[in-house]
Amino acid sequence: MMMKTEVTDADASPASEVDAPAPSPPPRRPRRRVAWWAYLVLLPTVALLAVFGYYPGLSGMFYSFFDWRPAFDSTFIGVENYQRMRTDPVWLQSFANLGAIFLASVTLMWILPLLAAELVISLRSTRLQFLFRTLLIVPLAFPGVVTVLLWGFIYDPNSGVLNELLSAVGLEALRGNWLGDPQTALWALIFVQFPWVASLPFLIFLTGLQNIPREVFEAGAIDGANRWQRFIHLDLPLLFGQVRVLFFLAIVQVLQFGFSAYLLTGGGPDNATMVPVIRALDMAFGASEWGYAAALSTTLFVIILLLSLASLLLGRGKKGNVDVD
Repeated sequence: MMMKTEVTDADASPASEVDAPAPSPPPRRPRRRVAWWAYLVLLPTVALLAVFGYYPGLSGMFYSFFDWRPAFDSTFIGVENYQRMRTDPVWLQSFANLGAIFLASVTLMWILPLLAAELVISLRSTRLQFLFRTLLIVPLAFPGVVTVLLWGFIYDPNSGVLNELLSAVGLEALRGNWLGDPQTALWALIFVQFPWVASLPFLIFLTGLQNIPREVFEAGAIDGANRWQRFIHLDLPLLFGQVRVLFFLAIVQVLQFGFSAYLLTGGGPDNATMVPVIRALDMAFGASEWGYAAALSTTLFVIILLLSLASLLLGRGKKGNVDVD
Protein backbone atom coordinates (compact mmCIF):
# COMPACT_ATOMS: atom_id res chain seq x y z
CA MET A 1 0.00 0.00 0.00
CA MET A 2 1.45 3.32 -1.08
CA MET A 3 1.39 6.29 1.34
CA LYS A 4 0.70 9.71 -0.03
CA THR A 5 2.83 12.47 1.41
CA GLU A 6 1.22 15.91 1.68
CA VAL A 7 3.18 19.07 1.82
CA THR A 8 1.45 21.63 3.95
CA ASP A 9 1.62 25.40 3.51
CA ALA A 10 3.54 25.68 6.77
CA ASP A 11 6.24 23.34 5.47
CA ALA A 12 6.52 25.15 2.16
CA SER A 13 6.47 28.69 3.43
CA PRO A 14 10.10 28.90 4.67
CA ALA A 15 11.46 27.76 1.34
CA SER A 16 9.20 30.11 -0.54
CA GLU A 17 10.27 32.99 1.64
CA VAL A 18 13.94 32.23 1.08
CA ASP A 19 13.53 31.84 -2.67
CA ALA A 20 11.41 34.98 -3.05
CA PRO A 21 13.31 37.69 -4.90
CA ALA A 22 13.99 40.97 -3.11
CA PRO A 23 11.58 43.74 -4.04
CA SER A 24 12.95 46.08 -6.64
CA PRO A 25 13.33 49.73 -5.66
CA PRO A 26 10.68 52.07 -7.01
CA PRO A 27 11.63 53.71 -10.29
CA ARG A 28 13.07 57.18 -10.00
CA ARG A 29 10.96 59.92 -11.43
CA PRO A 30 12.67 61.60 -14.34
CA ARG A 31 13.73 65.18 -13.74
CA ARG A 32 11.94 67.64 -15.90
CA ARG A 33 14.05 70.00 -17.90
CA VAL A 34 13.13 73.64 -18.02
CA ALA A 35 13.84 75.59 -21.14
CA TRP A 36 16.76 77.98 -20.73
CA TRP A 37 14.70 80.95 -21.81
CA ALA A 38 12.36 80.44 -18.81
CA TYR A 39 15.14 81.62 -16.52
CA LEU A 40 15.11 85.00 -18.25
CA VAL A 41 12.18 86.00 -16.03
CA LEU A 42 14.64 85.98 -13.09
CA LEU A 43 16.94 88.55 -14.69
CA PRO A 44 14.99 91.62 -13.46
CA THR A 45 15.06 90.27 -9.91
CA VAL A 46 18.77 89.50 -10.10
CA ALA A 47 19.45 92.94 -11.55
CA LEU A 48 17.55 94.66 -8.73
CA LEU A 49 19.38 92.58 -6.12
CA ALA A 50 22.71 93.48 -7.71
CA VAL A 51 21.95 97.21 -7.75
CA PHE A 52 20.18 97.65 -4.42
CA GLY A 53 21.54 94.70 -2.43
CA TYR A 54 25.04 93.61 -3.40
CA TYR A 55 26.47 96.83 -4.83
CA PRO A 56 25.91 99.00 -1.70
CA GLY A 57 27.41 96.30 0.52
CA LEU A 58 30.43 95.65 -1.65
CA SER A 59 30.92 99.37 -2.18
CA GLY A 60 30.91 99.95 1.57
CA MET A 61 33.51 97.22 2.07
CA PHE A 62 35.70 98.78 -0.59
CA TYR A 63 35.48 102.34 0.73
CA SER A 64 36.07 101.23 4.31
CA PHE A 65 39.78 101.33 3.39
CA PHE A 66 39.53 104.97 2.27
CA ASP A 67 39.03 108.38 3.77
CA TRP A 68 35.80 108.34 1.81
CA ARG A 69 34.31 111.66 0.74
CA PRO A 70 31.40 111.11 -1.68
CA ALA A 71 31.64 113.26 -4.82
CA PHE A 72 35.24 114.20 -3.90
CA ASP A 73 38.62 112.51 -4.13
CA SER A 74 39.02 109.74 -1.54
CA THR A 75 42.42 108.87 -0.08
CA PHE A 76 43.42 105.26 0.51
CA ILE A 77 44.33 104.82 4.21
CA GLY A 78 44.45 101.04 4.53
CA VAL A 79 43.19 99.64 7.82
CA GLU A 80 43.25 102.90 9.79
CA ASN A 81 39.47 102.96 10.06
CA TYR A 82 39.49 99.46 11.55
CA GLN A 83 42.29 100.34 13.95
CA ARG A 84 40.29 103.33 15.11
CA MET A 85 37.43 101.09 16.20
CA ARG A 86 39.57 99.48 18.90
CA THR A 87 39.90 102.81 20.71
CA ASP A 88 36.40 104.14 20.04
CA PRO A 89 34.69 104.13 23.48
CA VAL A 90 31.23 104.76 22.03
CA TRP A 91 31.56 101.82 19.62
CA LEU A 92 32.68 99.52 22.42
CA GLN A 93 29.88 100.69 24.71
CA SER A 94 27.35 100.02 21.97
CA PHE A 95 28.28 96.32 22.05
CA ALA A 96 28.02 96.26 25.84
CA ASN A 97 24.47 97.58 25.46
CA LEU A 98 23.78 94.91 22.85
CA GLY A 99 24.82 92.25 25.35
CA ALA A 100 22.04 93.30 27.74
CA ILE A 101 19.54 93.47 24.88
CA PHE A 102 20.51 90.00 23.65
CA LEU A 103 20.16 88.42 27.11
CA ALA A 104 16.69 89.93 27.41
CA SER A 105 15.80 88.75 23.91
CA VAL A 106 16.57 85.07 24.62
CA THR A 107 15.13 84.98 28.15
CA LEU A 108 12.37 87.45 29.03
CA MET A 109 11.12 87.81 25.47
CA TRP A 110 10.82 84.01 25.12
CA ILE A 111 9.44 82.97 28.50
CA LEU A 112 6.14 84.86 28.34
CA PRO A 113 5.38 84.00 24.70
CA LEU A 114 6.12 80.32 25.43
CA LEU A 115 3.85 80.44 28.48
CA ALA A 116 1.09 82.04 26.40
CA ALA A 117 1.49 79.40 23.68
CA GLU A 118 1.25 76.63 26.29
CA LEU A 119 -1.91 78.14 27.74
CA VAL A 120 -3.54 78.52 24.33
CA ILE A 121 -2.69 74.98 23.22
CA SER A 122 -4.03 73.59 26.52
CA LEU A 123 -7.53 74.96 25.90
CA ARG A 124 -9.94 72.14 25.16
CA SER A 125 -12.24 74.28 23.05
CA THR A 126 -10.96 74.76 19.50
CA ARG A 127 -13.03 77.93 19.23
CA LEU A 128 -11.31 79.45 22.25
CA GLN A 129 -7.95 78.43 20.85
CA PHE A 130 -8.78 80.18 17.58
CA LEU A 131 -10.03 83.27 19.42
CA PHE A 132 -6.96 83.73 21.62
CA ARG A 133 -4.61 82.82 18.78
CA THR A 134 -6.19 85.52 16.62
CA LEU A 135 -6.11 88.13 19.39
CA LEU A 136 -2.40 87.51 20.00
CA ILE A 137 -1.35 87.37 16.34
CA VAL A 138 -3.26 90.36 14.92
CA PRO A 139 -1.00 92.95 16.66
CA LEU A 140 1.90 91.66 14.55
CA ALA A 141 0.27 93.47 11.61
CA PHE A 142 0.44 96.87 13.33
CA PRO A 143 3.13 99.24 11.97
CA GLY A 144 6.23 99.08 14.15
CA VAL A 145 6.70 102.85 14.15
CA VAL A 146 3.23 103.34 15.65
CA THR A 147 3.95 100.87 18.45
CA VAL A 148 7.30 102.46 19.28
CA LEU A 149 5.87 105.99 19.33
CA LEU A 150 3.03 104.79 21.54
CA TRP A 151 5.57 103.50 24.05
CA GLY A 152 7.30 106.86 23.84
CA PHE A 153 4.06 108.39 25.05
CA ILE A 154 3.82 105.79 27.84
CA TYR A 155 7.32 106.76 29.04
CA ASP A 156 6.70 110.52 28.78
CA PRO A 157 8.03 112.09 32.02
CA ASN A 158 5.27 114.72 32.28
CA SER A 159 2.01 113.13 31.20
CA GLY A 160 3.00 109.57 30.37
CA VAL A 161 0.77 106.66 31.25
CA LEU A 162 3.42 104.99 33.40
CA ASN A 163 4.02 108.00 35.64
CA GLU A 164 0.32 108.75 35.89
CA LEU A 165 -0.34 105.15 36.92
CA LEU A 166 2.33 105.35 39.61
CA SER A 167 0.76 108.54 40.96
CA ALA A 168 -2.68 106.94 40.95
CA VAL A 169 -1.53 104.11 43.22
CA GLY A 170 0.38 106.39 45.59
CA LEU A 171 3.89 105.73 44.27
CA GLU A 172 4.82 109.25 43.19
CA ALA A 173 8.36 108.69 44.45
CA LEU A 174 8.92 106.17 41.67
CA ARG A 175 8.04 108.60 38.89
CA GLY A 176 10.96 109.25 36.59
CA ASN A 177 12.25 110.33 33.23
CA TRP A 178 12.50 106.78 31.98
CA LEU A 179 14.10 107.50 28.62
CA GLY A 180 16.05 110.55 29.79
CA ASP A 181 17.88 108.97 32.72
CA PRO A 182 21.04 107.00 31.81
CA GLN A 183 20.27 104.57 34.65
CA THR A 184 16.87 103.56 33.27
CA ALA A 185 16.97 104.39 29.55
CA LEU A 186 18.31 101.04 28.35
CA TRP A 187 15.88 99.03 30.49
CA ALA A 188 13.01 101.20 29.34
CA LEU A 189 14.04 100.49 25.77
CA ILE A 190 14.21 96.75 26.44
CA PHE A 191 10.72 96.73 27.96
CA VAL A 192 9.14 98.31 24.89
CA GLN A 193 6.18 96.11 23.80
CA PHE A 194 6.03 94.38 27.20
CA PRO A 195 4.83 91.64 27.83
CA TRP A 196 6.01 90.59 24.33
CA VAL A 197 3.21 88.02 24.00
CA ALA A 198 1.91 89.33 20.66
CA SER A 199 5.23 88.59 18.98
CA LEU A 200 6.96 86.31 16.51
CA PRO A 201 8.24 83.93 19.26
CA PHE A 202 4.64 83.29 20.34
CA LEU A 203 3.65 82.42 16.78
CA ILE A 204 6.65 80.10 16.31
CA PHE A 205 6.16 78.35 19.67
CA LEU A 206 2.43 77.91 19.05
CA THR A 207 3.05 76.45 15.60
CA GLY A 208 5.61 74.03 17.04
CA LEU A 209 3.22 72.87 19.76
CA GLN A 210 0.42 72.38 17.24
CA ASN A 211 2.66 70.16 15.11
CA ILE A 212 3.39 67.75 17.98
CA PRO A 213 1.27 64.60 17.44
CA ARG A 214 -1.48 64.15 20.01
CA GLU A 215 -0.35 60.56 20.50
CA VAL A 216 2.82 61.83 22.18
CA PHE A 217 0.80 63.71 24.79
CA GLU A 218 -1.51 60.72 25.28
CA ALA A 219 1.48 58.46 25.86
CA GLY A 220 2.80 60.86 28.46
CA ALA A 221 -0.56 60.93 30.20
CA ILE A 222 -0.67 57.13 30.27
CA ASP A 223 2.78 57.10 31.89
CA GLY A 224 1.42 59.41 34.60
CA ALA A 225 3.17 62.62 33.54
CA ASN A 226 1.56 65.74 34.97
CA ARG A 227 1.38 69.07 33.16
CA TRP A 228 4.79 70.27 34.42
CA GLN A 229 6.49 66.93 33.55
CA ARG A 230 4.93 67.05 30.12
CA PHE A 231 6.31 70.56 29.60
CA ILE A 232 9.85 69.60 30.70
CA HIS A 233 10.14 66.14 29.11
CA LEU A 234 7.94 66.50 26.02
CA ASP A 235 7.26 70.07 24.95
CA LEU A 236 10.71 71.57 25.43
CA PRO A 237 12.69 68.78 23.69
CA LEU A 238 10.25 68.73 20.77
CA LEU A 239 10.52 72.51 20.41
CA PHE A 240 14.27 72.37 19.87
CA GLY A 241 13.89 73.24 16.18
CA GLN A 242 11.83 76.32 17.00
CA VAL A 243 14.33 77.42 19.65
CA ARG A 244 17.17 77.10 17.14
CA VAL A 245 15.31 79.26 14.63
CA LEU A 246 14.54 81.89 17.26
CA PHE A 247 18.14 81.92 18.45
CA PHE A 248 19.33 82.53 14.91
CA LEU A 249 16.78 85.32 14.44
CA ALA A 250 17.74 86.84 17.80
CA ILE A 251 21.39 87.09 16.73
CA VAL A 252 20.49 88.86 13.50
CA GLN A 253 17.81 91.13 14.97
CA VAL A 254 19.83 92.19 18.01
CA LEU A 255 22.92 93.04 15.96
CA GLN A 256 20.68 95.07 13.65
CA PHE A 257 18.81 96.59 16.58
CA GLY A 258 18.40 100.33 16.32
CA PHE A 259 14.90 101.21 15.09
CA SER A 260 13.24 101.84 18.45
CA ALA A 261 16.42 103.34 19.94
CA TYR A 262 16.73 105.78 17.05
CA LEU A 263 13.11 106.91 17.39
CA LEU A 264 12.97 107.16 21.19
CA THR A 265 16.45 108.12 22.37
CA GLY A 266 18.78 108.53 19.41
CA GLY A 267 21.37 106.54 21.34
CA GLY A 268 21.28 108.79 24.40
CA PRO A 269 21.26 109.92 27.07
CA ASP A 270 25.03 109.86 27.50
CA ASN A 271 25.21 106.93 25.03
CA ALA A 272 23.25 104.75 27.46
CA THR A 273 21.19 103.30 24.59
CA MET A 274 23.83 103.53 21.87
CA VAL A 275 23.96 100.51 19.55
CA PRO A 276 26.28 99.78 16.60
CA VAL A 277 23.71 100.67 13.94
CA ILE A 278 23.11 104.12 15.40
CA ARG A 279 26.85 104.68 15.84
CA ALA A 280 27.41 103.96 12.15
CA LEU A 281 24.57 106.30 11.17
CA ASP A 282 25.95 109.06 13.39
CA MET A 283 29.39 108.76 11.85
CA ALA A 284 27.98 108.84 8.32
CA PHE A 285 25.19 111.43 8.46
CA GLY A 286 26.20 113.32 11.58
CA ALA A 287 29.98 113.59 11.39
CA SER A 288 30.29 112.96 7.60
CA GLU A 289 33.01 110.36 8.28
CA TRP A 290 31.83 108.03 5.57
CA GLY A 291 34.92 105.85 5.47
CA TYR A 292 34.80 105.16 9.18
CA ALA A 293 31.05 104.51 8.98
CA ALA A 294 31.69 102.03 6.16
CA ALA A 295 34.26 100.23 8.34
CA LEU A 296 31.77 100.04 11.21
CA SER A 297 29.06 98.66 8.93
CA THR A 298 31.44 96.13 7.37
CA THR A 299 32.54 94.92 10.80
CA LEU A 300 28.92 94.54 11.89
CA PHE A 301 28.13 92.57 8.72
CA VAL A 302 31.05 90.18 9.29
CA ILE A 303 30.01 89.63 12.93
CA ILE A 304 26.42 88.86 11.90
CA LEU A 305 27.60 86.47 9.18
CA LEU A 306 30.00 84.56 11.44
CA LEU A 307 27.57 84.25 14.36
CA SER A 308 24.75 83.20 12.04
CA LEU A 309 26.87 80.49 10.46
CA ALA A 310 28.03 79.32 13.89
CA SER A 311 24.47 79.07 15.22
CA LEU A 312 23.35 77.11 12.15
CA LEU A 313 26.30 74.72 12.22
CA LEU A 314 26.08 74.06 15.96
CA GLY A 315 22.42 73.08 15.70
CA ARG A 316 22.78 71.08 12.50
CA GLY A 317 21.63 67.50 12.84
CA LYS A 318 20.51 67.91 16.46
CA LYS A 319 16.99 66.99 17.47
CA GLY A 320 15.16 67.06 20.72
CA ASN A 321 15.05 63.81 22.64
CA VAL A 322 11.82 62.85 24.31
CA ASP A 323 11.99 61.33 27.77
CA VAL A 324 8.73 60.49 29.51
CA ASP A 325 10.10 58.19 32.18
